[in-house]
Amino acid sequence: MSKHERDSLAMRKQFDKSPVLDGKAAIGAMTVDKGLEVQLVATEPMVFAPVSTVFDDRGRMWVVEMMGFMPDTSGTGEDKPDGKIVILEDTTGDGVMDKRTVFLDSLVLPRGVCLVENGVLVATPPQLWFIENNNDKPGKKILVDSTYAAGGNVEHQPNGLLRGLDNWIYNAKSDRRYRKVGDKWLKEATTFRGQWGITQDDKGRLYYNNNSENLLGDYFPAGMGGKNPHQQNAAGYDQKIVKDNHVYPAHPTPGVNRGYMKGILDDSLRLVEFTAACGPVIYRGNLLPADYAGNAFVAEPSANLIKRNILKDSGYTVTGKQAYQGKEFLASTDERFRPTGLYNGPDGALYITDMYRGILQHKTYITTYLKNEIKMRELTQPLSCGRIYRIVPAGQHPKKILVQEDQLLQLLNHPNGALRDKAQQYIIDHRLTALVPELRTALSGNGTPLMQVHALWTLEGLHQLTYADLAVILEQGSDDYKVQALAALPSVLDGKTAKAAVAKLDTLADKPFFAPYVAYLLPALGKADKAAASRLEGKLMKAYARDSYTSAALVNNAVNREAALLKQLEAFNPDTTLALNKQLHAVLKNMDNAANAKKMDALAVKYPRGYKIFNTVCQTCHGKNGNGIASMAPPLNESNWVNGDKSKFAAIVLYGLTGPVEVHGKLYKAPEINGDMPGIGGSDEFSDSDIAELLTFLRSAWNNNAGKVSTDDIKGVRKQFNGRQKAFTAAELTK
Repeated sequence: MSKHERDSLAMRKQFDKSPVLDGKAAIGAMTVDKGLEVQLVATEPMVFAPVSTVFDDRGRMWVVEMMGFMPDTSGTGEDKPDGKIVILEDTTGDGVMDKRTVFLDSLVLPRGVCLVENGVLVATPPQLWFIENNNDKPGKKILVDSTYAAGGNVEHQPNGLLRGLDNWIYNAKSDRRYRKVGDKWLKEATTFRGQWGITQDDKGRLYYNNNSENLLGDYFPAGMGGKNPHQQNAAGYDQKIVKDNHVYPAHPTPGVNRGYMKGILDDSLRLVEFTAACGPVIYRGNLLPADYAGNAFVAEPSANLIKRNILKDSGYTVTGKQAYQGKEFLASTDERFRPTGLYNGPDGALYITDMYRGILQHKTYITTYLKNEIKMRELTQPLSCGRIYRIVPAGQHPKKILVQEDQLLQLLNHPNGALRDKAQQYIIDHRLTALVPELRTALSGNGTPLMQVHALWTLEGLHQLTYADLAVILEQGSDDYKVQALAALPSVLDGKTAKAAVAKLDTLADKPFFAPYVAYLLPALGKADKAAASRLEGKLMKAYARDSYTSAALVNNAVNREAALLKQLEAFNPDTTLALNKQLHAVLKNMDNAANAKKMDALAVKYPRGYKIFNTVCQTCHGKNGNGIASMAPPLNESNWVNGDKSKFAAIVLYGLTGPVEVHGKLYKAPEINGDMPGIGGSDEFSDSDIAELLTFLRSAWNNNAGKVSTDDIKGVRKQFNGRQKAFTAAELTK
């Protein structure tokens, strides 16, 4: 044991207790920004283990309770159907929920809820269901997606169900979006985003994160990208908005999964950087001080805190920085404070769901070190707690504002974005077409910029938007307003409107700012006028092949035409350093790798346990095609580590790997990817035989062609490193 480890152990003995606090006492353990206070909205037995929530038109909270998450360090009984969707209501107007109604029960690890028309969209792995609401009782069930959360584990499955400004429903840890049109549910491909939690700003751009990165997000409208399944890491999407990942806990936090490793905790045993970032929100309310507007807040349950970030919008790029150095917006000394999600409330307050429990790490990745920490401080029990808080100006007790039909147009102009969203959704869900004339009046210049945007998308949601509506905006609107009109253009493009649209897009394409947006419209334009889309593509390619954002948009349009487009590009400009050239080559390589589908199907049959573990554990970070996922992990396909020394590969899978690591001559390190890959050797879930089959599967998958790994090989590596807990570094393994 090193001196650092001995010193850390001595310090840990000072923090061997983690008492359970009631809701009010838990607030006493928090510090929050000056001038603000935390108020208790609900606590057990009103709510248990809340992980997600959404407000309805009456200001009630529909809460997802994930009771079954990690009942103990082995996850015993995790598949027990004890999850619920509950409705919490404040009947007295004091801001405290006093009525609980169970809408759905007997769910296994539910993860998301969304209110649409007369029903509720519920994510419960692996399905996504739409359930009609009959006076707060479940009615007819409609299966929306049978593979919504197929594969992965509870930490790495789709979640979110955010109704976006553009009327589509978006998710984190997913590349699909959904929309109800009449009696049908539409499902479309979109850009892959994040891990847990998703939010939007006033322009409808999406923000998210993964567990080790503060804030990621999109520069461009949510629905524009994601059309080319061969394209990965499209410039302008999945951008690092806030690159600083440091956190500043209010107390020692030794109970993190890799707390034994040097650099994870500082000398006072406080977490140094994010390890469980989740549940982000862009504050769009009007209750907190004005300088909080547009800020991004991010939960870090491992360190019992909430981060505040200040964002800067410049052109179509968004950058951000932490609001403070050395402290946090909110920090608790209570180890059981586990904020899972942050939300804008109809009263303008910032809401927090707190799972309030000791175990946060899923069994798949939990280390022996963390198991001991949990045992030492008796963190397994209780499992029957849960809290919801709101943050308000000190001394204030704001009242909820209801969404009422006679005030809908006024609410579309409300300074609280949560209310604008609800008014838009109410008009669409209730098909209030009688409001179309007034919406069109607001659209044409009779409203504030925010109201104009919501009027535009409300008309789109009612299927009442016309090309004539957008043409006025594209001619006279501000740049930001034109972007919204361009994002909505696909909904009105057809053979009749294509000619006029092409003329306008051709003009806009001459302006560098609009070039990426125009390029992202090519797939929709191609359906209406293929020849015009082809001409515009050629113009954009010749003018903007050096621009990474426009190039990404052109690749987005080139589904199964990538090789032809590259040949066309090289014919007039053979420069291999062009952004478009590089991006097309990357996509063509991805396509070559995807051609291994039949081989993978055969391997799944030959090594069923290995494939299942890959699908549950590995693909969530390394990708189903083995080519890695931006901000998550490097490739497994053709990896020198996978195909090399099987003992070293086994050591990585058993004990984990901490970066940086070189793959194919490229150095992968944080923050480009997660800094650490957790090992699974300490999990009770996988036997040595399982792990051997997993490694054999991976060494045979895609373009890999290495030898088998036996159970004895795994046992030998365990014997060689008997008692080891910490992850390897690449340098250790190469010695």
